[in-house]
Amino acid sequence: MGSFRNQYFILVPLVFLLGAWAHQAAGRTLQRDDPMYEMHGQWMARYGRVYKDVEERQSRFEIFKANMQGIESFNQANDKPYRLGVNQFADLTNEEFKARNRFKSHMCSTEAASFRYENITAVPSSMDWRKKGAVTPVKNQGQCGCCWAFSAVAAVEGANEITTGKLISLSEQELVDCDVGGQDQGCEGGWMDSAFQFVEKHGLTTETNYPYNGTDGKCNVKSESNRAVIIKGYEDVPANSEGALLKAVTNQPVSVAIDAGGFDFQFYSSGVFTGDCGTELDHGVTAVGYGTSDDGTKFWLVKNSWGEEWGEKGYIRMQRDVSAKEGLCGIAMKASYPTA
Repeated sequence: MGSFRNQYFILVPLVFLLGAWAHQAAGRTLQRDDPMYEMHGQWMARYGRVYKDVEERQSRFEIFKANMQGIESFNQANDKPYRLGVNQFADLTNEEFKARNRFKSHMCSTEAASFRYENITAVPSSMDWRKKGAVTPVKNQGQCGCCWAFSAVAAVEGANEITTGKLISLSEQELVDCDVGGQDQGCEGGWMDSAFQFVEKHGLTTETNYPYNGTDGKCNVKSESNRAVIIKGYEDVPANSEGALLKAVTNQPVSVAIDAGGFDFQFYSSGVFTGDCGTELDHGVTAVGYGTSDDGTKFWLVKNSWGEEWGEKGYIRMQRDVSAKEGLCGIAMKASYPTA
């Protein structure tokens, strides 16, 4: 009787184990029979994505497949002036994608104390600060939620070039590591005005001297002390006025905050973005110009910090002069710029 019990208790777990293995094997077979399985594998190789086990691969494949179907469905409808495409966010749910953005909009001021461009009456029909040599190449914040630092640094880089004639790539990592005594908290979020305050007080070193590593770290005091740029201060653009923002961008690159949490924004690829979005500001970017598309749609030219794999080589054209006073995705709500 004892021998039978021992055999029984050995046999039952073995049956369950074999069943689980068979289920996994069947799942893997089904995946490989799916034409999109190979596509997912190619995507993983391209973006260096590695999963810890078969279960994670399965769950990420399902997300990837759903996103691919959503992108294909959108593009087939062909009823918008922009297109979606596969990028580095293809295995993230939209909720996971939203969680990456860490702009602290609730901390921002709402009224501009002064606005030096208020009395400008004429602006050119288009502006592109890239063509004027005031914009560094697109950078990539990676997994660190420090869009606020990239937005502020891009604006400072532009202001410095306009003032001195020298385009210098400046250090976001210095802000991530060293600007932590107040509202800015490295990869956990921050906002551009606070970053400008830090640069006004401490200056900012170069990207070469204090390179970006995408993680929170201890402030490198030696590197920080090697200042490359100092600003006099900063100003906020009057809120909820695309006209005021236009005047500012005519004169220099401007830090702006937007609601970048939608599916269409996650997979934006090209064209003038006119998608549905709210005013829950969650991402800091930089307006570096404006213009009008071939079909007559006015747009803002916006530099992002998600690398050149996203959007139009790291940029997005967002519809300008919309009916909402906040601008599309709230772009006119919380804009500011450094005074050099």
